[in-house]
Formats: sequence, C-alpha cells, structure tokens
Amino acid sequence: MNSNLKFIETELLPLRIKLREHDLYKTLSSIKDIKFFMESHVFAVWDFMSLLKALQINLTSVTLPWLPKKNTNLVRFINEITLAEESDVNKDGVFKSHFEMYVDAMEEMGADSSLIEKFLQSINEGKTVKKSLEIVTISEAVKDFVNFTFDTINSNQTHKIAAAFTYGREDIIPDMFLKIVEETSSKENINFDNFTYYLERHIELDGDEHGPLSLQMIEELCGNDNVKWQEVLDIAKSALQVRINLWTAVKQELESKKEPILA
Repeated sequence: MNSNLKFIETELLPLRIKLREHDLYKTLSSIKDIKFFMESHVFAVWDFMSLLKALQINLTSVTLPWLPKKNTNLVRFINEITLAEESDVNKDGVFKSHFEMYVDAMEEMGADSSLIEKFLQSINEGKTVKKSLEIVTISEAVKDFVNFTFDTINSNQTHKIAAAFTYGREDIIPDMFLKIVEETSSKENINFDNFTYYLERHIELDGDEHGPLSLQMIEELCGNDNVKWQEVLDIAKSALQVRINLWTAVKQELESKKEPILA
C-alpha cells in the first residue's frame, strides 16, 4: 500500500474505532429501534448517491460531444459502482437503485418514509438541498451530515469528493442489522425479505473489490501532490466525525423515546 494511504489509515484509526464501538449499536436491539434509525439513516443512503454521481461527472465522460478520458481504470470503477447502486436488481427481479430498495425496506417494516419523500419532493420542485432540509422535521445532525456532503461536492475538487466517498461510509451496519432482523424474524415469525435482501446485497457489493479500487482512485487523484493528500485526510476525518455525530444524535433520540426501566 502507498505510504500516504498507510498514513491516512493510521490517522483515521481512532475515529474508526470510535465509530465501530459507538454506543448506538448497543441501543439498537429491536425492529422498532431499527425503524427509528432508518428514518434518519435514509438521508445518508440518499446522499451517497450524490457523491457517486459527482465522481461520475468528474471522472467519466457525461457531456457532449463525448471525449475519451485518460484514466480508464477510474472510468470503469465509477461506472461499475453506478450501475450497481443506481440500477441493481431487487429481490423480485426489478431494476431499482439501492436507495429505492432501502425505502421499500422501510415501508415493509413500517418505518416512516414521509420525511425523505417530502425532502425529495422539495428538491424536485427546484429548491436547494439546504432549503429542502429546513422544510422537513429532522435532527440537526442529519442536516449537518447532508450539508457536509454537499459542501464537499460543491468544492468541485474530485480528490475531496473521493475522500468523502471512500472514507466516510459505514461498514458495520449491514452485519449488525442482519443479526437483529434474523433474531426478530425467528422470534416473532415475521419476514423482512426486502430489508434482508438489501443488506445481503450491500455486503456482497462492498466486499473485497470496491475497497481496494476506491483507494486506488485516491492514489491516482492525489499523485505526488502533498496538499491534496492532506486535504483528503482532512475531509476523511470530517466525514467520519459527522457520521459519529449522527450516530450520537440518533442514540440520544432513541433513548429519550424508550420507557424507563422501573426499579
């Protein structure tokens, strides 16, 4: 591994440990808890797509007249991820984005998808992301998370966008959710087929291939530019921190809704 990548991994380790060992995971113990979590987390599922599309715009040819890009490895990588994320096959053989599959899973479980739908409707009507976030009743941590993503995108600096894309995503959620869903399904004899399929697909696609390729993308975008490497580290730290903040906010909200245990 490139020495700069190794340095970034070392520098990010404390934040990664903090995220991996976050108390939120102990708080999520039932389907009811997961439903509540999903109502906030769906905004992070959505904004991932905008990071991906920003990379596709910057790294592949999406304008006319078409011109070939020099780095075809990155073109292939981004297009492959876009294909899977934007038009994967759901459990019924229908082409859907992972975001839409997530919303389907929310509805299957009885989670409230009205806030994300209201948010998207506002954007569809021409309002900015920032203004659309103010229209819906969501926590400041969700707003901060999405605004950080779009501040990064609006920098129009591809290495920064790639840093948020590569280092700012969670990897513990699918495994943890699968365990809770499987335990609840067997205990209460309820099936959550859409959610289970989404989680298993997520684990499959985020396996060994995409991780190394995303690091290769960082390496190729930064080259020997020390300023870019430092900016990648800064964005990566900020991306992990806003996710930790989001987890903390969800945990606090979740705990406030739970009934106290009487002595």
